[in-house]
Amino acid sequence: MSDADIQPTFDSLGLAAPILKAVADLGYEQPSAIQAQSIPYLLEGHDLLGQAQTGTGKTAAFALPLLSRIDVTNKSTQLLVLAPTRELAIQVSEAFQSYARNIPDFHVLPIYGGMSYDTQLRQLRRGVQVVVGTPGRVMDHIRRKTLKLDGLQALVLDEADEMLRMGFIDDVEWILEHTPDGHQTALFSATMPPVIRKVANKHLNNPKEVKILTKTSTATTISQKYWQVSGIHKLDALTRILEMNEHDGMIIFVRTKAATVELAEKLTARGHACEALNGDISQNLRERTVDRIKKGQIDILVATDVVARGLDVDRVSHVVNYDIPYDTESYVHRIGRTGRAGRSGTAILFVGHRERRMLQQIERATRQAIERMQLPTASDINEQRVARFKQRITDTIDNEDLDFFIELAASYQKENDVDPVKLGAALAHMAQGKTPLLLKELEVRQERRERRDRDDRPDRAERAPRRHRPVTADAMPLKDNPSMDMQRYVVQVGYRDGVKPGNIVGAIANEADVESRYIGHIEIYEDFATVDLPADLSEQAIGKLNKTRICGQRTEISVLKDADALNERASNPSRRPAGGNRRPAGGGERRGDRRPGGGGDRGRRSNSAPRERRGKRSE
Repeated sequence: MSDADIQPTFDSLGLAAPILKAVADLGYEQPSAIQAQSIPYLLEGHDLLGQAQTGTGKTAAFALPLLSRIDVTNKSTQLLVLAPTRELAIQVSEAFQSYARNIPDFHVLPIYGGMSYDTQLRQLRRGVQVVVGTPGRVMDHIRRKTLKLDGLQALVLDEADEMLRMGFIDDVEWILEHTPDGHQTALFSATMPPVIRKVANKHLNNPKEVKILTKTSTATTISQKYWQVSGIHKLDALTRILEMNEHDGMIIFVRTKAATVELAEKLTARGHACEALNGDISQNLRERTVDRIKKGQIDILVATDVVARGLDVDRVSHVVNYDIPYDTESYVHRIGRTGRAGRSGTAILFVGHRERRMLQQIERATRQAIERMQLPTASDINEQRVARFKQRITDTIDNEDLDFFIELAASYQKENDVDPVKLGAALAHMAQGKTPLLLKELEVRQERRERRDRDDRPDRAERAPRRHRPVTADAMPLKDNPSMDMQRYVVQVGYRDGVKPGNIVGAIANEADVESRYIGHIEIYEDFATVDLPADLSEQAIGKLNKTRICGQRTEISVLKDADALNERASNPSRRPAGGNRRPAGGGERRGDRRPGGGGDRGRRSNSAPRERRGKRSE
């Protein structure tokens, strides 16, 4: 075996011992390609330009080595990570916390629009070694001098192309220019458009380059589905799926070695022929276990990623991702255990509320939409159980020697004068034993924050600029919640400012903490826009929005009261004063103070940013 064929381990990469222990505790068995190539460069202090698809393990690729170099005795900010959305900022921050679980006195802080300044300021004053933030809020703290970067050792741009798409690239460059010289810089991006390459050439010092070409194709013979974890325990959900789906062989993937043993034991206790397969099991026993599923002596393997790589068992008809994988490449390898040699297969993915981002990454990477599935109901299961019980009776009548039992039943019936049907029911009850035949329907608790549908979007259009589209003061009802009382607002930015619906949605969702499903119809005019929002929007939320930048413009939002004045303004856009503070001509009541220098997370849109797709919103 050549050196190129040897798979690196986390132990071989030079990471600090506390981090290696955390990695093992989290169930990471082998570094992904981007991790294996990036970690040594970052540990050596090189600048890095990394290109790999989202979902390939980039967070660990920079977090693990840079965390290894953090000095916890120093409370100043040593690492700054820029992320395009608050969701990613939170996710990266939580990843740092997980990797640092064995490092005392380590502190990480996510900062983003919509989060209380007081909370952020308190933690910044106490001292945090790592800050993960969105560009707008990071800029704001730098301007206020509440985020001090004198001790900065490293800066990471995560998902740089996404920051470009969302219009943050000017903000990113401003931040880079306001950081001290001499720090290490890493830039990660799924694509490398010219603008990102230009930023890298300007701000990275002789960087090492890592480019990962990820296998993303999945067999067309594999039917892919996902279940949104909600209401019942994953084990109970898995049991329902096993009972209702006829399967030959099955592999269930979990993240940790301990989980393989635990889940295999629980499934065995529920009557399934099941065994665990993980790296702690000897090679001989692993081979015997694989041989047993090939021969049909067991039907289910519960495995981790590494030991199942290359596993080729023809009879595997189903793959269940009980734990969602850490990266998209692992997903492709997992489901590739079924649908082989032209056979059909089924892959099922369990997705928790906080794992929806990974689901989207998998869909993007594989270029396939994954169908949402509903769990079988108790009624579905009971119907099948009754049918199977009846079939057992039929099979017993057809295939077994019943002479003695016929004589016994006839004798009992004669002696006790029992109705034959009642006698049969008693015998059926005896055969079933203490285990109830029928399943009681649990009241499934709907996840409070779960979207009604993944493709659910409010009614909003992205249209070419229109100067004479009539303005009306009447808000449109939400398509999926028509009973909600809506109010039409006017926002003092328009096409002239480069604004698109996604910019407005992102500002409102981030700063006012309004869920996107409650943001209604948006119309954009030359120098203003209208948006339908819940009528009970608080004064505090309006106040936050009036301190927000949209596409680099300080704006104000107010209830739309005088549609005629706005129609006049739409017909004569040149009448609006250029730049500076703008009063809402005909905009009616102003709610909330407007202060200069507000720091939302909407940066000025670069002219080089690609055109936003119709209906897509910025996070």
